[in-house]
Amino acid sequence: MQKTVVLNVVGLTSSLLEQMPLLSRWASRGQVAKIEPILPAVTCSVQATYLTGKLPSEHGIVGNGWYFRDECEIKFWRQSNKLIQSPKIWEMAKSIDPTFTCANLFWWYNMYSSVDYAITPRPMYPADGRKIPDISTQPTQVRSLIQDELGQFPLFNFWGPNTSIKSSQWIADSAKWIEQRYSPTLTLVYLPHLDYCLQRYGTDLQQIQQDLADIETLCLDIINFYEQRNTQVIVLSEYGITPVSQPVHLNRLLRENGLLKVREELGLEYLDAGASIAFAVADHQIAHIYINDPDYIPKVYDLLENAQGVAQVLDESNKKTYGLDHPRSGELLAIAQDDAWFTYYYWLDDTKAPDFARTVDIHRKPGYDPVELLIDPLIKFPKLKIGTILAKKRLGFRTLMDVIPLDASLIRGSHGCVSSFSEEWPICITQQEFLQSTAIKATDICSLMMQHLTKKCDQN
Repeated sequence: MQKTVVLNVVGLTSSLLEQMPLLSRWASRGQVAKIEPILPAVTCSVQATYLTGKLPSEHGIVGNGWYFRDECEIKFWRQSNKLIQSPKIWEMAKSIDPTFTCANLFWWYNMYSSVDYAITPRPMYPADGRKIPDISTQPTQVRSLIQDELGQFPLFNFWGPNTSIKSSQWIADSAKWIEQRYSPTLTLVYLPHLDYCLQRYGTDLQQIQQDLADIETLCLDIINFYEQRNTQVIVLSEYGITPVSQPVHLNRLLRENGLLKVREELGLEYLDAGASIAFAVADHQIAHIYINDPDYIPKVYDLLENAQGVAQVLDESNKKTYGLDHPRSGELLAIAQDDAWFTYYYWLDDTKAPDFARTVDIHRKPGYDPVELLIDPLIKFPKLKIGTILAKKRLGFRTLMDVIPLDASLIRGSHGCVSSFSEEWPICITQQEFLQSTAIKATDICSLMMQHLTKKCDQN
C-alpha cells in the first residue's frame, strides 16, 4: 500500500485558506474540494463518518455526547473506540493487506481500538482533586518514551482558557516521532488550533491573523516532513465555524415549562435527567432532546419550533432523512439558526449554578460548553486569582479553578448545523487526481483515503 498521512486541520475552510498564501500555494499543486457537512457537524460524529464512510444512523456517534438511557446519565467525550459501530478505515485496509499499519494521533475514540499505534489525551485525576496532564498510548510503552523526549503533553494548551499552538505542535511532533520509529502505512493527525480562536472570535481576520499564520507554519513543516519520506498528504477539516451572536438556552425553556427537573445539593442545582420529562443535550448548534414520556413529544415539538434561535426541529421521520435515526439520538433534534448556538444552561439563577459551571470540566457538564475557552472578564485580577488557586492546590487544599464566565454571549463562533454558505464548509486537499468534483460528501472521505492507500499515485 501507498503510505499516506491525513492532517485534520480543524476549522479550515476555503475562505480561511485564502488567508494562508504558502499553504494555498501547496494546495494549488493538487486538488481542493469542499466537503458537504453531515448533521451534526461536530468532532466525534464527523470523525466517525470520515473513518467509516457511514452516517450516524449506522456508526452510532450521534454527537460529542448523548444520553445513556440505561444509566440515566449524560456523558460527553467518551474514549472507547468500541462505541463506533461500523468498521473503520484501518480495519478495511488490513483486510486487504495484512502488513498494513495505522497510527491514530489524537482523533477521537482512540482508546482500545485495533490501530497499531495510538496517542490520545488521558489526564490523571488523583483523589485530592488535581488534574494532571497525561496520555494513553498504544503500545503502552510509548507513553513514557515519547513524553521523556517531547515533554509532558500540554493538556492545558489543548483545551481551556490557555489554549495555544503548543498543543497542536506537540501532536505534530508526536506524529514525526511515531513515523521515525514505526513508519505506519496510514497516519491520522489531529491539529485543533484554529478551533479555539474561531470559537472565541468568529471569523474576524484581525483577531485570528496570528493563529492562521501559526497553523500554516506548522502544516507546511509537517507536510514537508512527510513528503520527504515519500508519503502522500491529505489535508482536511471536520467543519467550518459560523459567526454567532445568539446563545439559546433550551434547558431553561424546558424548565420554565415544567418539563425539566433539578435536584438541589448544598444550595446548588444539578440537572436530574432521569426525573425530567424532557431535557436537551446541547452540542454546539444542535441539541438532542430526550423525552422520557412519549405523550409529551407533541408539546415539546411545538415549544421548540417556536423558540427564538431554533431553525428546525427534527422528529422521527426527519431524523432518518439526515441519517440520525439511531437509538442514541433524542426523540427530537433541534437545529440552531446560523447565527445561534445552544448552551447546556438549565439554572435560572447564577447563584445556584452547579460548582462545575465556572470550571473547565468537560465530563461533568451535561452538554458542550465553549465558554471554557475564556476567563471571566468580571475577575479584576485573573492572574492573581489563578496563582492563588494553584498555590492552594500545591499545598494540598481542595479548591476549584472557578475562573470560567457564565456569560454565553461572549462566544463568537460555533458549528454543528449545515451552513447555508458553502464557504463555511470544511475542505479536503490532495496532491493526487482522485477528486471528481469540487464538492464531495463527508461519507466519501473514507473511500478517498482508501484510494490513496491502494492506487498507484504520482509522487510530487
